Amino acid sequence: MEGEKVEFVTIKSEEMTFGKNNFLEIAHKKAVSEKGENEFVSVSRGFVNPAGEKRFKSSVSMPTDMAHKVAEALGKVITK
Repeated sequence: MEGEKVEFVTIKSEEMTFGKNNFLEIAHKKAVSEKGENEFVSVSRGFVNPAGEKRFKSSVSMPTDMAHKVAEALGKVITK
């Protein structure tokens, strides 16, 4: 894998802002390399710095087939 060039393509994304300058980005992406493509879903947390630039702090990624299961589990653990 060393030296293999991977390009990340965003298929679709949604952004949610919270707090003073924080955001979450939920995105459907794909990694493209000479060996093929791999689609995944990522949830990234970031902030907007004083210059107005977006900076990412942390992220979690999962295969696309897990996304619905994760959304269902979130619904189960969050109670009103």
